[in-house]
Amino acid sequence: MNIQVVIILLLFSAAVFYVGRMLYKNLSAKKGCGSNCKCGVDFSGIDAPKSHK
Repeated sequence: MNIQVVIILLLFSAAVFYVGRMLYKNLSAKKGCGSNCKCGVDFSGIDAPKSHK
């Protein structure tokens, strides 16, 4: 095999691995907070902005 073909195959397999890893991370179940929780953050010290009329 030509050295150029080996280099191209290595680069291609690295790119496929990288894209596959990104897809796996995005599609796998995430740990931690769900969509409707505060995650332990206390918002009681924050004042809501007053509306101007």
